[in-house]
Amino acid sequence: MQRHRIQKALGALLLLPWLSGCLVHTRSVQQAKMPTGVKSATADELVQSINSHCQDIQSLSATVEFTATEGGAKKGKIKTFTSFGGYILLRKPEALRVIGLLPVVHTRAFDMATNGDDFKLWLPHYNKVIEGPNTVTKESPNALENFRPNVFSDSLLIHCIGPDELVTLTSDTENVPDPKTKELIVKPEYDLTVEKRKENSQELIAERVIHFDRLTLEPYQVDIYDSKGAIQTEAIYGPQQTFGKIQFPGTITIKRPLEELEILTTFQKVTTNLELKDSQFELQVPSGVTVQELH
Repeated sequence: MQRHRIQKALGALLLLPWLSGCLVHTRSVQQAKMPTGVKSATADELVQSINSHCQDIQSLSATVEFTATEGGAKKGKIKTFTSFGGYILLRKPEALRVIGLLPVVHTRAFDMATNGDDFKLWLPHYNKVIEGPNTVTKESPNALENFRPNVFSDSLLIHCIGPDELVTLTSDTENVPDPKTKELIVKPEYDLTVEKRKENSQELIAERVIHFDRLTLEPYQVDIYDSKGAIQTEAIYGPQQTFGKIQFPGTITIKRPLEELEILTTFQKVTTNLELKDSQFELQVPSGVTVQELH
């Protein structure tokens, strides 16, 4: 019986060369090309690079254009809002002012200010002011209410990596079309995972992952995680541009995957390390407006 099975298997193998011509179809696929000039770095070198850039900018003033998009697979539709201009003021450690202007008339669509702990958001069109802590303590079904100042400040400038944080470095590749030739090329990258130990515990939790382009060793994306291990915010940095004497991304796209919210910020003018006063981060609540408290 065993011998019979062996003979049948050998017979099937002998038939494969003839059967393959009838049962197998071969087609060509585009091969991805490996780019030249791929650079290498250690985790310590990438940490040093991040911290050096982090310390270079202590304050920032920018003229920008915002484009907001809401929706996706969960909502079943995508809605893109009309682009509008605005201004951003940032002073470390956590002072931030973001002003949006209505198209054409250029009056204020919104005005958000924070000193680092609490924030105020004035919506003149609704005669309303929203107040609350910078970070969300209770999720709101309204995605815009979860878009607090820390989302902007965490995305605009990559924070320094502290001595109490642990890092691991991995490498990865992705096949992407060349923007000029449209040919498929290999995009090599480094992923620097920044972790921290839970308080009174040895357990490590991922705080963020910084993605580096290995052709430039510059960061092009940061994924920021929530306490449950889900990606809360993605900050995607466009190509560097020259603003005066500094290099800064021409665009920063802030994505909130869980809420299906995205804001593209296009930078038109950027000035760094100028003196900004406390009063520039204070928003006086107009009299007679409705005040909504957030948690």
